[in-house]
Amino acid sequence: MNIFVAGTLWVAGAAVVAGVVAYLVRRFGWDEGRPDNNDAAGQVFTIVGGLHAVLVAFVLISLFDSVSDASQNAQTEADSLVAATWAADALPAETKDRVHQLAAAYARTVEEQEWPRLADGGPVPATGATQLDQMRQAVAAAPADDDWLLDRKTEASNQLWSVYQAREQRLSHSGAGGVGAVVWFALILGSLITAILLPNLFGGTRLAAHIIIVSTLAGTITLLLFSIYQLQNPFSGGAKVAPEAFTSALERLV
Repeated sequence: MNIFVAGTLWVAGAAVVAGVVAYLVRRFGWDEGRPDNNDAAGQVFTIVGGLHAVLVAFVLISLFDSVSDASQNAQTEADSLVAATWAADALPAETKDRVHQLAAAYARTVEEQEWPRLADGGPVPATGATQLDQMRQAVAAAPADDDWLLDRKTEASNQLWSVYQAREQRLSHSGAGGVGAVVWFALILGSLITAILLPNLFGGTRLAAHIIIVSTLAGTITLLLFSIYQLQNPFSGGAKVAPEAFTSALERLV
């Protein structure tokens, strides 16, 4: 389903439910004595609403940072892979060709095999790790008869180490990331209290205005929860990181 359609359904559904609850509260007189509760309800709403806003903001910022880090790590991994092949160009022809062949295969593996597993949270095959280790072994086995070759060999090894580090960080963002059950419990329960329970304790407004206020508040909070849901995995959802960095790297490697 399109993300905009899904988000609209989330918000509209929450607004309708909150509006119905607000109508029933007024319709059946469950808010008797409501105007006298404004001061006390206002103080509680300020505290609870403020705490909930802090929690939502903290989770959203953390997830935005996670998406940004995942994108940057993927770019670093792809750039380091290309840099390793450039450094290997100065090594003997056998090593150079081997490194270029493995680098291109690694980029294809990441794009075609690993990225779908990052998106669905499935197990990532060991093919990419094996190819990276084979590149390391090829560089390590290359002869270096002078300082220039030794420097290029060291540079290639350092770039492959950067690829490994960025790879590990990329893999750590899938599956292990996201929002835990305890945080979701706090987010959902806090949203129900903030958007439905406490607003229905306030008085002084007409029925139509009251329903609009409660529905708007519920829809806004639900929109934030929908954003959190979409940002849980940097490789899927509305803000997913695409393997464009490896597509570009592969064009330079073949």
